[in-house]
Formats: sequence, C-alpha cells, structure tokens
Amino acid sequence: MSIFTSTRTTSLNDATSPTTTSWSGSSAGLLLLRWAVGLTMAAHGAQKLFGWFGGGGLDGTADFFASNGYSAAQTMAVVAGLTETLCGLGLVAGLLTPLAGAGIVGIMLNVIAVKWGGGFFSPTGIEFELLLLVAAASLALTGPGKLAADRFLPVLRAHRLVHGVAAVALGAVAAGITLVILRS
Repeated sequence: MSIFTSTRTTSLNDATSPTTTSWSGSSAGLLLLRWAVGLTMAAHGAQKLFGWFGGGGLDGTADFFASNGYSAAQTMAVVAGLTETLCGLGLVAGLLTPLAGAGIVGIMLNVIAVKWGGGFFSPTGIEFELLLLVAAASLALTGPGKLAADRFLPVLRAHRLVHGVAAVALGAVAAGITLVILRS
C-alpha cells in the first residue's frame, strides 16, 4: 500500500477527524499552491518589515506608500508588511486559510489599484499581482486541503464555501476602505 492512497483514521465514521490522513492529488496540489503563494507573500512582507531580500525596510516602504498618495505611510508600511508576512505564513501552514487568503486579496487589490494603467505585462503591469490575488482567493474558497493546520480547528476542519466567500468579501471590503480613506 502506498502512502499516497492509505488512510489512517481513529474513527471509520468521522471523515473530518483531525487524525485522518489522506494523501490525494488535490491535497498535495493545494499544499504546493499554499507554499508557493505563502512563501512568496511572506518574503515580500520580510522585505517591507526588515529590508530582507533587497527590500526597503519600513522606512523605504513608508516612502513608497507616501509617494503613492497614502496617508499614514509609516502605519501602512507596518500593516502591509505584517499582513503579507503573517498571511503568507498562515497559508504555508494552512492555518486560518480563509482569513490568510483574504489578507492577501486585500493587499493585492491595493497593489493593483496603485499599478492600474501600467498595462497587463511587466515591468509596470499587474499580471503578477493578479495571479497572486486569484491564487489567494482560490485557496480561501477551496480551503487548504487535508494537509493543513486548519484540520485541527473545529470550525475550519470541514471547510465550507461560505467561509471562503465571507473571507474574500472581507478582504475586498478592507481593500476598498483602505483605498477610499487612506489614499488620496
């Protein structure tokens, strides 16, 4: 028997038990997607917070926000850096996946609004940000798969579409409020 087809359960009738281990193509694919999006976002957050990976740190990020019309630029730098880092790590672990996806949706909507008008393709386009937005929204809607920390949280153990829809809506509303109130 292969590890990719075996299932170990404590109760044959409880498919949502956190001790149920099932390796499937969709669970492995969602894990890979969570790691790719999550690590990318966490690295971007580390650029903003700590200046790692060639980033500007908090001061450089605050200057960027100020130059793009955001008031409270220093606060925006901290919020963006923490959101990207924590939501990225949340996706990596599969922890609070709908909310982690929502945070990334909100950040990417703001980035797209700033870059809007630069076309679709790099270097000034939005294709990378749009891809991250769609991937994060997809993870919020589908759930993290079976290989995730959410399996140990009673509310999120059995992912519901309503969790994902509510989370994506929350991310979009937060982005809209940020753009309307904090960006001139």
